Amino acid sequence: MYSSDKIRETQQRLAERGVKYCVGAYVDIHGVPKAKVVPLAHLAQMAQGSERYTGYALDGLGQAPHDDEITSMPDLEQVVQLPWEPRVAWMPADNYFQGEPYRLNTRVALKQVQAEAAKLGFGLNLGIECEVYLLRQNADGTLSVPNADDKLVKPCYDVRGFLHNLTWLDQVASCMNDLGWDLYSFDHEDGNGQYEFDFHYADALTMCDRLILFREMAKHYARQQGLIATMMPKPFADRTGTGAHFNMSLYELGGKNNLFACAPGDDRRGLGLTELGYHFIGGIIRHGRALCAAFAPTVNSYKRLVRQGAMSYFSWAPVFNSYGSNNRTNSVRVPAGGGRCESRNADGSVNPYLAAALALAAGLEGIRERIDPGEPNEDNLYAIGEDERRSRGIEFLPQTLQEAIASFAADPLIERTLGRALRDEFVHYKTLEWESYHLSVSAWEIERYSHLF
Repeated sequence: MYSSDKIRETQQRLAERGVKYCVGAYVDIHGVPKAKVVPLAHLAQMAQGSERYTGYALDGLGQAPHDDEITSMPDLEQVVQLPWEPRVAWMPADNYFQGEPYRLNTRVALKQVQAEAAKLGFGLNLGIECEVYLLRQNADGTLSVPNADDKLVKPCYDVRGFLHNLTWLDQVASCMNDLGWDLYSFDHEDGNGQYEFDFHYADALTMCDRLILFREMAKHYARQQGLIATMMPKPFADRTGTGAHFNMSLYELGGKNNLFACAPGDDRRGLGLTELGYHFIGGIIRHGRALCAAFAPTVNSYKRLVRQGAMSYFSWAPVFNSYGSNNRTNSVRVPAGGGRCESRNADGSVNPYLAAALALAAGLEGIRERIDPGEPNEDNLYAIGEDERRSRGIEFLPQTLQEAIASFAADPLIERTLGRALRDEFVHYKTLEWESYHLSVSAWEIERYSHLF
């Protein structure tokens, strides 16, 4: 709960900026924002839990029709006046139930794991690489690249394709910088019509809040041009998928020192990572197959996690539960210079709060138990044989959502971290998603089988 002075100060500051409405945006199990809109004059009531929601109307909040309602509590430390709609103040929010933080809310779950890390003196810094496709949706519902010239087999870093969509890119980039996110690089990515925005890391909660808002931002400016922006993991079978790589490091509370960073010469493996960093990776690898369900939580995600698939060259996406140096064929990479680790199986459909909570919990277990991840894999894992893979003890990541759900449900860390109710909600909704997909009949099946048999 916020003091009346804090609420009044926030209200006055927003009024001076022309804000008329407040959105307290919490997310459902999929990471999709939900909210009621409150006039600024009623911010005090909103900040005290006046806005009530029927949880049964939302995915993954664990309620039945007869249950008491949940409320949303806005985070007044993270208020954003929307640059494209300055009448609206966007406030990330947590759900509460009967006056207590609601454990089935994934933002609440992340904050609880952060509190466990704080007991050890740790905070989690997180950077998320935002890849996004800018596309046209055709009358028949299919997607296409709006720029006819953007057709290179390898379009990564293509300047011509970048400049063609500079209007949209500039709008998104300017918005990010107006919000103080410190965008330091953006480019044409590896798929036709695909772009990546890289901005400065932040504490995990702030970064997750920013990813949710980034999706809304990118979509808004795309709509202005009659296009759609999508972070769907694999919109085209023959083009690169959409990652949302998680770059993680622990910092020392108070001092802010990066606890993963050391000189490469002080690291016997030469990657520039401390023993604490290796133990964190050890926890991620131990629970890698279960974590994959949170990092890659849709049916479509597993069409991205392939070595090559329908593409003319390797996909860059991880298929192995492994780690290595600056080697993109591992699911966990230690980029050049060290000081952090990157989980590469995270994709654009991720609920960032859920994934960050579980990654941090797994990393903390690795630290507590001093889990050694073994030697880094330096070669092209896409090309090694099965005997070599087995001899190194490298497991495959799940190859379907169904397989990932089974690993998620079976791993004790998930229930310890989320509680049984939230774990079961995720399993329930993702099982329904898999079954709905599996029971549908696709155009591929009709084309292949209708005349064959």
